[in-house]
Amino acid sequence: MEKNQIKKVIISIAVIVLVAGLGSIFVNIGMDWFNTLQKPTQWVPNVVIPIVWTVVYLAFAVINFIWIKNEDIPTSTIVLMLINAVLNVLWCLTFFTLKLLLVGNIVILLNLIAGFVLVVNIFKNNKLFGYILSIYPIWLSIATTLNLALWILN
Repeated sequence: MEKNQIKKVIISIAVIVLVAGLGSIFVNIGMDWFNTLQKPTQWVPNVVIPIVWTVVYLAFAVINFIWIKNEDIPTSTIVLMLINAVLNVLWCLTFFTLKLLLVGNIVILLNLIAGFVLVVNIFKNNKLFGYILSIYPIWLSIATTLNLALWILN
């Protein structure tokens, strides 16, 4: 790998770690509150949620590494990835830390839309990467549904 590619990989991984880390901090701040919320009977076990997010972040890291190694990631894809990163962190902040259920639902809905746009964009550039990263909007769909249920029940 060239020096420039190594730099891009390091930046990509640093952004993913930053997003995951900030999200985790904001979620942990609100976990006591979250545990008091009334949840629907069809709820994803709490242990599954961080596992799925870890898989999503690892998928992005591996794909970014391969993509950067073989060619440049298109600028439009980078912008969409950054928008999704900001929305992910913003959702963790608004929903868990600030305990704003309605605002959290709005943010996660925007994140869901942005997630689909991102995966469609990636699919246009690399079908395999698009298929792999389809886990992201699928998971966001589930998370959005669960958030809406929390807002309705609480």
